[in-house]
Amino acid sequence: MTPPQASAATARERPQPRPGIPLIAHSRADAIVAYRGGVAVRAAEFLAEVMSVARNLPGGKHVLNACSDRYRFAVGFAAALVAGKVSLLPSTHTPEVIRQLTVFAPDVFCLTDEARCDIDLPRVSYPALSQGARAWPVPEIDSEQLAAYVFTSGSTGTPVPYRKTWGRLVRCVRDGAARFGLLDGRSYGLVGTVPPQHMYGFESTVLIALQSGAALCNERPFYAADIAAALASVPRPRILVSTPIHLRTLVSSEIALPEIDLVLSATAPLSQALACEVEERFRTELHEIYGSTETGQIATRRTSETAEWRLWKDVRLTPADDRTWASGGHVEQRTAMCDVIEITSDDRFLLHGRLADLVNIAGKRSSLAYLTHQLTAIPGVVDGAFFLPADEGSASNTIGITRVAAAVVAPGMDANALTEQLRRRIDPVFLPRPLVFVDRLPRNGTGKLPQEALQALVAKSLKRVAASE
Repeated sequence: MTPPQASAATARERPQPRPGIPLIAHSRADAIVAYRGGVAVRAAEFLAEVMSVARNLPGGKHVLNACSDRYRFAVGFAAALVAGKVSLLPSTHTPEVIRQLTVFAPDVFCLTDEARCDIDLPRVSYPALSQGARAWPVPEIDSEQLAAYVFTSGSTGTPVPYRKTWGRLVRCVRDGAARFGLLDGRSYGLVGTVPPQHMYGFESTVLIALQSGAALCNERPFYAADIAAALASVPRPRILVSTPIHLRTLVSSEIALPEIDLVLSATAPLSQALACEVEERFRTELHEIYGSTETGQIATRRTSETAEWRLWKDVRLTPADDRTWASGGHVEQRTAMCDVIEITSDDRFLLHGRLADLVNIAGKRSSLAYLTHQLTAIPGVVDGAFFLPADEGSASNTIGITRVAAAVVAPGMDANALTEQLRRRIDPVFLPRPLVFVDRLPRNGTGKLPQEALQALVAKSLKRVAASE
């Protein structure tokens, strides 16, 4: 017989199981996890689909989830977790990015719901599933399990991977759900205008739904009428997850929206004027989210009321080496932020633009974000952006910059009238040279402006103007 002290020693030496976190927070099999075309999908149906997709995944460890339907993306991500695979979430699917992904993960395969997917990887199509299947209870996932790699573009253009463990991802979105009041026992319907593959869309339209008991909407509406229809397809309480460019389009349209209980915005600075207009027009609250691909979401503010940001629980900002560093809480590793940050208290701060946005002309300083804000505030301007011309903006250190340029969508305005309006708002040294009028800016799915696409558009427009003269 083993002595009691030996049994105790053996127990101490035996590895203790790590805590598991439920795949979804929905506590009942009939709870609504999603809406597809206005039709509710119950938790037990969602889990059955997850298990079926997991069984259909091939042997590779890494999954590029390219499903355009938000619900299928969520199922694919959950299936990868259950199967012990890692989701790869690059910001784009260009041939060069895909080539670089194969270098990072040679066994990567693509899960797609598109019949004509042109991604050059081994592909597995989202399977046809039997109707009425159900699965329960909810499986648990090891909190330390590697769930995903997200990627930034990197200074050389090569995607830089950042690991995301299941426990840290869950902690981030649960802290956000608590901050936004989503844990009050009601089932919220989430409508997003951003893709689920982008970090903001991933956290705020997929993970937060799965981990707060909310229901995601499978659609990704773009136009104002489509956004209104998507919102109408889910019952109240409703949340709109969007971006400044989409919100600006919404308030300028004459489309009537169903009642919205909360609006979330991220990916670009939101002006206080636009935030107030959204709240007044749609009789709701708007909260802005701050974060990065590397850190995930780390702060929020109600922009109509304050310029100060409030950090997520246990996340801290620390100044060092002329940068501000984020750490603690759900942040996987100490990370240098790319913004000019003024820390005002332990959990609050102000943003003063991106480090790469700062410009110095003739001893006067400004930022591209501030200049862009002044441009888009001019009546008649639909969209616009200040930027550094390619021959002057290649270096991250902008000391010595001698000019800035701007591209603008402003039907019915000419360069003289617009320049005069700008002269009233900004110092003349920052007047754009050139000022290029375009039909639309090449924004991506989250409303951001890839610099390569912007530079190419401006170069093409200038060449066309030169040829016509």
